[in-house]
Amino acid sequence: MRLLVTGITGFVGSHMADHALAEGATVFGSRRQESNTANIDHLQSRVTLVKADLSDHDATRHLVEAVNPSHVIHLAGQSFAGASWDKPAEVLSNNILSQVNLLEAIRQRGTAPRILVAGSGEEYGMISEDELPITETNALRPLSPYAVSKVAQDLMGYQYFKSFGLSIIRTRAFNHEGPRRGERFVPSNFAKQVAQIEAGLRPPVVHVGDLTPRRDYSDVRDIVRGYWLLLARGEPGEVYNLSSGRSWAIRELLDILLAECEVKGIEVRTDPSRLRPSEVAVAVGDPSKIEKVTGWRAEIPMERTLTDLLDYWRARVRRGSA
Repeated sequence: MRLLVTGITGFVGSHMADHALAEGATVFGSRRQESNTANIDHLQSRVTLVKADLSDHDATRHLVEAVNPSHVIHLAGQSFAGASWDKPAEVLSNNILSQVNLLEAIRQRGTAPRILVAGSGEEYGMISEDELPITETNALRPLSPYAVSKVAQDLMGYQYFKSFGLSIIRTRAFNHEGPRRGERFVPSNFAKQVAQIEAGLRPPVVHVGDLTPRRDYSDVRDIVRGYWLLLARGEPGEVYNLSSGRSWAIRELLDILLAECEVKGIEVRTDPSRLRPSEVAVAVGDPSKIEKVTGWRAEIPMERTLTDLLDYWRARVRRGSA
């Protein structure tokens, strides 16, 4: 297998590379000139990196020609919903244009790789209690510019499957966490603050936004395992939820991290700047479709996920890189 992982230097991309290498794949990754490679420094001798900005049509075409992949997992793009409120045009342009350039490069080359398009549980948006758990047939009602961009990517994948016969498997992964997660994401930001408090680098106060929403969280290592299985066994044109099937209140995740903290009596303080214009109150995905096709289910306990995430930030704090 010649696997191209776009966005290989990112959180999910780096874990995807780890898993694919363990499964025996030959792994290629696209990266932009300015990409930070810290997440894959441990893999530099085992993967082939190709510099390519997917927003550039010619660069994307050269990437596909150079790699000639048998399989593609498309993970590149802006993945932080919160930032999309500040730069909606940038997020929409980046995520949508990058994917259309990639699919056009593959289509024009005339090859037939299996392609996995990474969507998001954010596509479902506002859900009422009687619509839970969320299945793949739920209406898409995105509530952020990021979620709108993922709906566009999702439906673009379907359109290229129907119009051009590309072997595209679509996914909607719900929230996932673990080591290497960027600090802008809520649980990772909490973990960084806790690690800094332990090291005496900040007062014993954790700043938070809204702690009431409930989210369906999985471990990133479970998610990439699901992607791998779908790449092999998923039905082209179909879409699959990747979710744990249960929800966690943001407050519960914070409490797990605080219980792990070596410093006790930490104050939790709401920061208005961390609140969003609109927020999904609860999200619980139904993973039965992917389970039926591949046998996949989320296996790693959230307590382990958060402990590993906290240890990641502790190590970064010790190195002076956080």
